[in-house]
Amino acid sequence: MRFLIALLATTAACCGQGKVDTGAINGAEYRIDVPANWNGTLIMYCHGYSPTASKMAAGEPNALWKPLLEAGFAVAQSGYAAGGWAIQEAVNDTEALRRHFGKTHGQPKETYVMGHSMGGHLTMVMMETFPDVYDGGLALCGVLGGADDFMLKRVFNLRVVFDYYFPALLPDPSRAPADFQMTPAIGAEVVKVLDAKPEQSAAMRRWSGIKTNKELAQTAIFFTYILKDLQQRGGGNPFDNRSVIYDGSVDDNALNKGVKRYAADARAAMYLRKYTTPTGRIENPMLAIHTTYDPLVPPWIPNDYAVLAARAGREGLFVQQAVAHDGHCAISAAEISRGFESLRNWKHTGERPKGGLIE
Repeated sequence: MRFLIALLATTAACCGQGKVDTGAINGAEYRIDVPANWNGTLIMYCHGYSPTASKMAAGEPNALWKPLLEAGFAVAQSGYAAGGWAIQEAVNDTEALRRHFGKTHGQPKETYVMGHSMGGHLTMVMMETFPDVYDGGLALCGVLGGADDFMLKRVFNLRVVFDYYFPALLPDPSRAPADFQMTPAIGAEVVKVLDAKPEQSAAMRRWSGIKTNKELAQTAIFFTYILKDLQQRGGGNPFDNRSVIYDGSVDDNALNKGVKRYAADARAAMYLRKYTTPTGRIENPMLAIHTTYDPLVPPWIPNDYAVLAARAGREGLFVQQAVAHDGHCAISAAEISRGFESLRNWKHTGERPKGGLIE
């Protein structure tokens, strides 16, 4: 029984600022911050993609949560029992932690879910999976929409086009080696090649929307690692680009003629659809905040979820906002706090936040 709490180790520290509770549930480390002036609202936080299960230690809280804690909100976060695209584990571990919070610290008056990047995807999943639990969701720089769609359009296709311009510089995207790691040496080598081939680099940056060679190298290497992870989890390559028509390059005819084509492994494709294909059927407000430039998860990604929500008749429950920053998840603590208060006000009063660029 996955949700049966198996408490392996627990520590609790009390001070003038409240209580910090750390431990492990079913192999997933966790941290709970309950401020001394707790107002009865709990925020379940879902972290982003990490190659390994995250460690949760006591000590000072993450600076991003300080405004929320000072305002009286409790924050609980699981490190998940596994690293990588651990959607199944993260859902189970976050739910187990929520139940543990209620038993240990008292039932909250209301509960929200919030997350960065993959954690934004999890925010969406938790909102759809537990509609009676969460009063609202705040998805930050999130992978909103179907995992298979995002991973094909952004992750796999970027690597395929990258190989067209820089063949054999990185491993085959359909069969990444099991021992592939994101090392500084690989990063330096890729940047060196990109700098040495300015014409190809400029073409690749134009196609991907990525501004610098360093960001392009980091993104291509990170995406290679993600593909390795998905191949190991699903037992093969989940992606089929045999019918994909590529555009946006300096010569789309040459690109479509020269790009390598791959067939998907059916079992691997099914795994990725399972974790996760959303429906758009949310029952409470969800606010998405993105930066206007994000090399990993571009700001157009959440548009897919807006379409899903509209098809499900929930268009009034989803709003997208953007902040004028560059970088993946470069959203400040003040902007997170402002977004959360806007979400909470929406839930309490029905006043829907304004979408678009927020200044």
